[in-house]
Amino acid sequence: MDNDFEINSIEVNELYDFIYNIRGIRVMLDVDLAKIYGYTTKAFNRQVKNNIEKFEQDFMFQLTDEECEILRCKNCTSSWGGRRYNPYAFTEQGIYMLMTVLKGPLATKQSKALIRIFKQMKDYVIDNQSLLGQREYLQLSLQTTQNTQELLELRNSLSKVDDKVANIVDVLGDVVTKSELAIVMLDFGKPSIRRGWLILNGQPVEADLAYQQIYSTAKKSIFVIDNYVGLKTLVLLKNVPTGVSVTIFSDNIGNHLHQTEFSDFLREYSNLSVSLQTSGGIFHDRYIVVDYKTTNEQIFHCGASSKDGGNKVTTISLVSDNEIYHQLIDQLMRNPELTLH
Repeated sequence: MDNDFEINSIEVNELYDFIYNIRGIRVMLDVDLAKIYGYTTKAFNRQVKNNIEKFEQDFMFQLTDEECEILRCKNCTSSWGGRRYNPYAFTEQGIYMLMTVLKGPLATKQSKALIRIFKQMKDYVIDNQSLLGQREYLQLSLQTTQNTQELLELRNSLSKVDDKVANIVDVLGDVVTKSELAIVMLDFGKPSIRRGWLILNGQPVEADLAYQQIYSTAKKSIFVIDNYVGLKTLVLLKNVPTGVSVTIFSDNIGNHLHQTEFSDFLREYSNLSVSLQTSGGIFHDRYIVVDYKTTNEQIFHCGASSKDGGNKVTTISLVSDNEIYHQLIDQLMRNPELTLH
């Protein structure tokens, strides 16, 4: 980090001015990220170059001359004037990856602010979905969930790294402590053991991660029992393992899921096997059944619908006695197909 800078921690509301829409996605430029983290642009890009294997094309890209000119005209800025090369743009995934490269207490604090700004933008999309067309909302939801999935994978990788670090802390003393990025990610949404999750109000991303962790354990089948489904119910299922069939049992109370949305989703993810059946009007609670009647069988009792997780305090718990549910599930499997409108 460069010592010539007077570095101040940045607030979330200050970050909006640093976010641009380029090539249809939200990005931040190297010059702005360098200032946020207390580097010169040259030193910042040197850190990235030293770890270039972590930054693929969907994580960062260099602006074209035309894109630079458009940004200059729109923002009346020459903040990167005098540079011999065009700025680099970092996508949300790229910014998360930066957090594994840039170290120190300030980096941890600034990273938290960056995470929160992207979370706020996702929450805004969800809160204002009525202003968007169904297809536009589908695309936004798919991108949001993809970013969430990548965040989950990154956090899981960091947990494994931390286990290895813990084994050598005694040798290195104060030189090595727990991964700073892992602390950020754990603050952002603490991963729970597979027996259950406590999700607080205002934690929709943590809820998404919990549902996707459950779905990722499936080897054969997933049953979702939920009378209050919606588009987000489908979107959270888009990364289920290959070859896993999904059946959603629902009476679609409130008609939040429409045939157009379901058809668009199946067309977008033609590799998935997703079917809809009625729940028969007998369920109040929500359940997820993974790999029914196999040695891998798990049944989760969910306090909230997956589309609403994180809006209020809720719990997801692993059922301890699966057998008592089998008769009900067998009955469900004989129910007719759900008709959407």
